[in-house]
Amino acid sequence: MKEIKAYIHRTCIANVIEAVKATSAWAPRSGDAGQHNLTVYAVQGSLTPIDQDERHYSVDLGQEVTREFKLELHCEDADVAELVAAIRAAGRTGQRRAGWIYVVDIVSAEAIH
Repeated sequence: MKEIKAYIHRTCIANVIEAVKATSAWAPRSGDAGQHNLTVYAVQGSLTPIDQDERHYSVDLGQEVTREFKLELHCEDADVAELVAAIRAAGRTGQRRAGWIYVVDIVSAEAIH
């Protein structure tokens, strides 16, 4: 099992979520009740702003930051390539570096019952 983490511009996050949900990886499979965990956080980061609305000065950090989103998604190993491709395509802004996608191994995942 993998965790995909992506840092996305605020102007692209809705399109990224829509693209992820449109993949075959998102669709429930036989015997699977659609066990997906997609979480989105509003964060302050260091992506290059694409407009003035993304620029923000953080008093706590003492510097300019960008308003962006962090997406976390858990998936099966076989679904990583399709999901990363969907995130990359929908998250494009035309900038050289419009965000980052990380894929990490999940050692254990336990349901809370």
